[in-house]
Amino acid sequence: QVQLVESGGDSVQTGGSLRLSCPVSGLTLSRLTVGWFRQAPGKEREGVAALSSSGRSTYYADSVKGRFTISRDSYKNTHSLEMYSLKPEDTAMYYCAIGFRSPDRLASTWLRTDFWLYWGQGTQVTVSS
Repeated sequence: QVQLVESGGDSVQTGGSLRLSCPVSGLTLSRLTVGWFRQAPGKEREGVAALSSSGRSTYYADSVKGRFTISRDSYKNTHSLEMYSLKPEDTAMYYCAIGFRSPDRLASTWLRTDFWLYWGQGTQVTVSS
């Protein structure tokens, strides 16, 4: 059984930082696409970041570029999202996701929620002023 168990969500003040982790069981994470999405109340789920299965390419939403970093640790079978300079607009439920082997056009594919195979349960990030 494949399970993704997120951790690291918390309440933090503007300008703070958090590290979200997504250890995976039941599936080898290496050579798979990994990503993070978020959803705020009353809004649709949006893509935050993605890392290709090869590890050569990363993609970020314009709103988080330069502040968030996605990574993968194959030895721990975990992928993470480091978040810096957090803003109230970053407040949302954050979900980790795993996709199949990255296609050539991952840049135009990763934002589609139906591309991803597995999802975590979500972890809440709240940023206050």
